Amino acid sequence: MGLQPKRVDKKEQKVLYDYQKRDIDKIFNRLKEFSQKYNLLYQLPTGGGKTVIFSEIVRRYIESTRKKVVVLTHRIELCGQTSKMLTEFGVKNKIINSSVKELDDQNEYMCFVAMVETLNNRLNEDHLELYNVGMVIIDEAHYNSFRKLFKFFSNCFILGVTATPLSSNMKLPMKDNYNELIVGDTIGSLINSGFLAKPVIYTYDVGLGSLKIGMNGDYTVKSSEDLYTNMLMQDKLLHAYEERSKGKKTLIFNNGINTSIYVYETFKKAGYPIRHLDNTNSKQEREDILVWFKNTSDAILTSVSILTTGFDEPTVESIILNRATKSLTLYFQMIGRGSRILPTKPEFSIIDLGNNTARFGLWNSDVDWQSIFRSPDFYYDNLVGDEEIERNFRYVLPEELRKEFLKSEDIEFDIEAEYAKTKRYGHRSLTVLEKSIEQHAIMCVQNSEDVFDARILSKLLDQDIEYRVRRYSYCISKSTKNYRDWLEEDYKRKLRSKINQLFMDD
Repeated sequence: MGLQPKRVDKKEQKVLYDYQKRDIDKIFNRLKEFSQKYNLLYQLPTGGGKTVIFSEIVRRYIESTRKKVVVLTHRIELCGQTSKMLTEFGVKNKIINSSVKELDDQNEYMCFVAMVETLNNRLNEDHLELYNVGMVIIDEAHYNSFRKLFKFFSNCFILGVTATPLSSNMKLPMKDNYNELIVGDTIGSLINSGFLAKPVIYTYDVGLGSLKIGMNGDYTVKSSEDLYTNMLMQDKLLHAYEERSKGKKTLIFNNGINTSIYVYETFKKAGYPIRHLDNTNSKQEREDILVWFKNTSDAILTSVSILTTGFDEPTVESIILNRATKSLTLYFQMIGRGSRILPTKPEFSIIDLGNNTARFGLWNSDVDWQSIFRSPDFYYDNLVGDEEIERNFRYVLPEELRKEFLKSEDIEFDIEAEYAKTKRYGHRSLTVLEKSIEQHAIMCVQNSEDVFDARILSKLLDQDIEYRVRRYSYCISKSTKNYRDWLEEDYKRKLRSKINQLFMDD
């Protein structure tokens, strides 16, 4: 006879919210209908309490069936957190980690928490066998590493839980392994009910034409680091922080260790309290950094996606996406780190430096998860492309740069309108850039004492030049990166010559 579930005192009883109770009831209705050989997927946003929900499911399931439950995670930190939550629900459980070779004491437990790789190794090596298992719960079910374990639990009821029911590998859709998806409350609903903090979103246009797509369908680390380690992007990041997040506890997410180190050096040089964290840090270093981050009110922590799961720090006030991603899951995971609500934190900031908001929509917008679950290919095929996003950019001279050109009333130039004139009057298309160069040169001369000052000012116009050249390339339907790069260099050379000429004419 199996072990009787531990009695839970009233003072230990966890409080469940109405939306959590409602979803638990839905899941148990499926359990009554399909007690085994059924794979159910459950979606709930980060911060909605997925671990609380499945811990209550485990408690009730063991109590009503006397069958055992296995909870699978993909990271060691999640094992500990899950085990602790189950214990708070009165579920006596054992963690199967790398030090556990056999389970001679398994009759003492009704629930086991295991990392997927560890359990897979033990089961394949026939070092252990789990008896009387009726349910398997998979945390962060969008990761594909769990699939290899399904064969060992083919007679069980499998419950996958995730904030994003979209496979981490687009070639292995979740609908192939789950019979059905149950969708929980939306982010917007949880915000309105006071369970998640309200986002304040700031976006900064970034040209992503130099980024390459890797085998996994996302931007490669190398191409990302080439873009995000350059001085223009570092300056844009620092400016965005100072403009929108200064003094707030901030997480910065990067794609690449070198980028994160550059960010660390940039902010340290500017005098801000910052630490860098990546997967090469030792366990003790990681713990020390996270303790510092928790206890420092204006702390900045720059990292490389290592804090997207298994990390919960409610005092985070600002999230900076210093990267672009094609992964909807990663997008939600990164932002979710700032969404925990506190009495002193009704809202949090999101600073997007990767056009991610334009690609996926606002973090708190409603998502049709059922359609994405049923037709992931259709979703991927209809993602907004980078070129389309960039076509909608409109560059505005930043306020601090505008101050450098106060003597100039005319600082804007409509490339499309000028191009239309050339077509109308049969002029060469390059006259568009020639007129643009002349206007930039006049701006530099009007606000300088001599030619040397003017040339220094011209370097502040790099982003405006890049924007105008890109708009021009769209007009002439020739927008390859190599051609744009050549046009930019030619533009800057001609701008310097025009500045010289204007001073000589004076």
